[in-house]
Amino acid sequence: MRNILEIQKRLLPDLMEILKKRYTILNQIMLSDVIGRRTLATSLDMTERVLRAETDLLKAQGLIEIENIGMRVSDAGRKLLEELEPVVKELFGLANLEDKIRQTYGLRKVVVVPGDCDVSPQVKLELGRAGAKALLSVMDGKDVVAVTGGSTLAEVANQLNPPPNVTMKQSWFVPARGGLGESLEIQANTIASGMAKRVGAGYRLLHVPDLLGKEAYESLVHDPNIHDIVNMIRQAKIVVHGIGDAMEMARRRKLEPSMVEEIQKEGALAESFGYYFNRDGVVVHKMLTLGLRLEDIKNTETVLGIAGGKSKAKAIHAVLRFGHEDILVTDEAAAIEIVNELD
Repeated sequence: MRNILEIQKRLLPDLMEILKKRYTILNQIMLSDVIGRRTLATSLDMTERVLRAETDLLKAQGLIEIENIGMRVSDAGRKLLEELEPVVKELFGLANLEDKIRQTYGLRKVVVVPGDCDVSPQVKLELGRAGAKALLSVMDGKDVVAVTGGSTLAEVANQLNPPPNVTMKQSWFVPARGGLGESLEIQANTIASGMAKRVGAGYRLLHVPDLLGKEAYESLVHDPNIHDIVNMIRQAKIVVHGIGDAMEMARRRKLEPSMVEEIQKEGALAESFGYYFNRDGVVVHKMLTLGLRLEDIKNTETVLGIAGGKSKAKAIHAVLRFGHEDILVTDEAAAIEIVNELD
């Protein structure tokens, strides 16, 4: 396939550009569920006149449906997008990025979606869709899945659509740790319960703050109810987590300035699971928190990291160097920066 695409690029470069454009339009409509032409034109930085011509063609081919409330992808359009995925990986150069990152870090699988979620909210939707697909691919219906919080994981929950006739009643979703005291929608508890409801699984919640003082930690860790759910979390078969910039996460946790300065001096670039990692993947700081510990993560069957955006590249690299990821789902902008870092 790669050779054929290279030949086509040289002989029919215009055709490749048209294919990219129409794939992007169709994919954005699918991610949005229903979207108006004006909104879509703005998000794609395209004039309404040009977009109208393209969507009229897609409608004529039976790939989209146009209603009063907006445009939606038809079943035929969804099927075509699925069939086009490997072609698009080659066309956008994403397959090369996936291979290089997978081989360098010894990962089981890498998925790279087009674009930069720092720039486009639509790319975050695609990141969520790819993350949901990756999660479903490793679930066998009898899993305990621990999930962290964050806007990217919230999008994964929104996009989690199991195939028809697939039952996951014997699976459980649990938060990987307590809450940060931020928006309810991006709390680990909310995301765990949302994912469970989407797939028909059970869920347990951990009603404690993420950051605890020593006395509070000692008190809660011996509480029978907390002890029960924490044990379940630490026996998770699958861990799904985001990756944060160290300084941004320190700010979100409202850490004391002296502690932030200490973390910075230690060279922390990334935060995940309540641990701060330096460029070499070494833990330089950890928070006193209930939930998943590093030793639990090391013994987990599948660790799935989902994060994107050019700004997150160094943080993603740091967590990959930690060496216990199995699957990475990221975007093109982050992948290019990671590969440049390697070069």
